[in-house]
Amino acid sequence: MLTAKWKLCLSFAKNDWGLADYPIVIRKQVPDPGSADAHQSPPPYSARIVNWWVMTGLGNTPEEAAQDLAAGFARMRECRKQEGKPMPRPGAKVPIEFAPSNQVYANPELTDDFVRRVLGLDWAFVSDQSSLWDFHTGETNEVLIARIKDLYGVDVSDIESGDLAAILGRIAAGRDH
Repeated sequence: MLTAKWKLCLSFAKNDWGLADYPIVIRKQVPDPGSADAHQSPPPYSARIVNWWVMTGLGNTPEEAAQDLAAGFARMRECRKQEGKPMPRPGAKVPIEFAPSNQVYANPELTDDFVRRVLGLDWAFVSDQSSLWDFHTGETNEVLIARIKDLYGVDVSDIESGDLAAILGRIAAGRDH
């Protein structure tokens, strides 16, 4: 894309880039006509940084999508700063970075069993940032929380985020909070 190349060239004029320095595309999304579930139908607009597969904002209007993108960009910028990583240069291609999975795979047999029996899947990619919310379209996690209690005898209802690393850690420890 020509805009990406132009922004890349401009990026050499300074070292600290803000969102305005990156090439952005805002698009109207086409809903899936076969989806009757509101959770599966994305908001009508998306905004993304060109050449970044992980930086997208969603909204009901182009402005909301741009605001969501700006919020995500700010979070990413802060995380990268804390980790000592530089921001990718505007216009450059940014590969997908998978979150670590050290915590969720501290006990691989448990994780595999959890994916099969709780999530009802033959396999799934899970990371330390995965959540129960990633694996269903319901309004709450109650069904999965009840299944965890039934299968493992552990109450995880206080883990509102559905954080799989925390849930698997609690199951492994056999603690009931």
